[in-house]
Amino acid sequence: MPALEELLAAVIIIALSLYVLLGGADFGGGVWDLLASGPRKQAQRALIADAIGPIWEANHVWLILVIVLLFADFPLAFTAIMTALFTPITLMLIGIVLRGATFVFRSYDKQTDDVQRRWGSIFAIASIVTPIMIGVCVGALASGRIAVTDGLVTSTTRATWLAPFPLAIGLFTLLLFAYLAAVYLTVEADDPALRADFRQRALITTFLVEGVEVVVLLLMGSGAPLLLDGLTRSTWALPLHTLALLAFVGGVWALWTWRFYLARLLAIVQVIGIIWGWGAAQYPYLIEPSVTIYNAAAPPIALRLTLIALAAGSLLLFPAIYFMLRIFKGRRISSLFGGSLSALMDQMDHK
Repeated sequence: MPALEELLAAVIIIALSLYVLLGGADFGGGVWDLLASGPRKQAQRALIADAIGPIWEANHVWLILVIVLLFADFPLAFTAIMTALFTPITLMLIGIVLRGATFVFRSYDKQTDDVQRRWGSIFAIASIVTPIMIGVCVGALASGRIAVTDGLVTSTTRATWLAPFPLAIGLFTLLLFAYLAAVYLTVEADDPALRADFRQRALITTFLVEGVEVVVLLLMGSGAPLLLDGLTRSTWALPLHTLALLAFVGGVWALWTWRFYLARLLAIVQVIGIIWGWGAAQYPYLIEPSVTIYNAAAPPIALRLTLIALAAGSLLLFPAIYFMLRIFKGRRISSLFGGSLSALMDQMDHK
């Protein structure tokens, strides 16, 4: 049976995956809001607003869960992360707040061009900065540049994240979020012309994601050697990354042949393969090379109580989120739950 620390680490990875799949796509929508162009520019922005408007705030529950679990169950790691990565985490939080605030102000303020342009610019900048900072934090944790001695960070704060590898992970995260958003929007769009617009963006972005991933792998040898070693040492890391690669190939084919429901499913599989593969490669470290899920864990009683609270809370959380998506997304969410098989078969027959 897995140790308590391992169970809670798995919950953190699952919550992080859900945040990327749901909240990350919202940030990607901000990228496409900034890059809206052509004769359907306003229609593209309206589609993005309609897609993320009803649920964007609820998606942050997964990030909150990650932070609370780190604080309650891995306090040494939480302290070190918040100290060493104070600047990127602060920028990330500012971006989250600004993005949410400007999204609301843009919806209810005057609809004149100058006012909408001002709020739209802030919304787009926050949507770009925040994913980059999320990726930078992840890259810094894997880089081995955060030195922790007796529970205290002894490395220079700026040196922990201002390096090529963390910055490359930041760019990779931004592109991955944009890719997810573009794929999701092909399903959200009812207008064939809008669907074609975001299909084109998804195809371009997926190749950019893979291009930056190659750069990340090249930088990993010097930027995160322990993570590179974990890729070959772990039983699960390489199979999961192989799954992500196969999902990428399948996703390109699905987009090319206009099978958008299948493309969405494969995009989800690709992202899960990347995140879980990273988690498997870094296991058991929360911060390379000295803070593990074992030496950073709270007392066993705290871990047990957290797991009990998670089990009880999930009985309320998951049904509530499903019904929220069901209300606001209707057939689009039902195509992923329950009716997904028939939807995919219809896509296979298309063209």
